[in-house]
Amino acid sequence: MGGPPSGSAGGPPASGPRGWHYRGYLPHFDAGEVAQMITYRLADSLPRDVLADLRLMPDDAKRRRYDALLDAGIGSCLLARPAAASVVVMNWLQFDGVRYRLHAWVVMPNHVHLVATIAAGQSLSRIVQAWKSYTAHRLAILTDTPGRIWFPDYWDRFIRDDAHFVAAAEYVEDNPLRAGLVAVRQAWPWSSASALQCGRAARAPG
Repeated sequence: MGGPPSGSAGGPPASGPRGWHYRGYLPHFDAGEVAQMITYRLADSLPRDVLADLRLMPDDAKRRRYDALLDAGIGSCLLARPAAASVVVMNWLQFDGVRYRLHAWVVMPNHVHLVATIAAGQSLSRIVQAWKSYTAHRLAILTDTPGRIWFPDYWDRFIRDDAHFVAAAEYVEDNPLRAGLVAVRQAWPWSSASALQCGRAARAPG
């Protein structure tokens, strides 16, 4: 798990080539060179009626409920298959240090979390779209799954300061432990916590 890049603490920059925008019903901050926590999920991981109820909740309560529902393991849980999880992880690692810097990450059975800093000149929304597009094609073939693989939108939150960075990275790596999938976080093979044990850890930003 790498530390936050210099100058990332204290929230998003006051100005930049991109900023707040909406895609679907979630707000996104896309300004580059800001550490962010990113979540996206499989298309069948949350029923439509649950999503409708979430829209009516305050933001903090919405996020807690959203995460709890994902951890319940609803849907096909394609990512529980080792080969499928490997497709996602290898896709992330391919451009680590080029388009973004990975700090912490985990592949759960029906969703994923990352803490990453997007490189200057890059777009978070385009990077997430590229991750989904490539892996959707591979996963559809690998798992013989027709139709949509990923839910269209994603959730992101910029890292405010060093304390928030540490909390976000620990939250990501502890996700399998909280969901009751393992007794210790290092035992979950599809996370940066496990990767540290295997010499595959994401590189810390310079």
